[in-house]
Amino acid sequence: MPRSLFRALGALFLCVALAGAVGCGAKPGSAAPAASTPAWAKGMATVRADALPPQAREVLALIDKGGPYPYRQDGTVFGNFEKVLPQQKRGYYHEYTVRTPGERDRGARRIVTGGSGEFYYTDDHYETFKAVLR
Repeated sequence: MPRSLFRALGALFLCVALAGAVGCGAKPGSAAPAASTPAWAKGMATVRADALPPQAREVLALIDKGGPYPYRQDGTVFGNFEKVLPQQKRGYYHEYTVRTPGERDRGARRIVTGGSGEFYYTDDHYETFKAVLR
């Protein structure tokens, strides 16, 4: 086998091996890699803030500004009665409505914040949550 062909095949093998190693563990459409997942979100489904629906990103911006919020219930205590989020004292979590286009009422989507800076997103009225990675 000519030396130049051997080098080309070696380089091709190395490229394929490196591409496979870099992509290991990352699923298409998955959130940030596990190494960047904060401790409070370990074991939860995650979503990057920039992958949320536009209405949810608008709510995050309102939370960052401190309001004003469009719904009177926004900023009220979230009781976590479903016990889907980690158990905390009452008053630790607060909820904010994420408008759903086409809905006449508040809909099912919410952002819930935790007292230590956590953000959670639900689109099924508290049945499931994703930790929002910002």
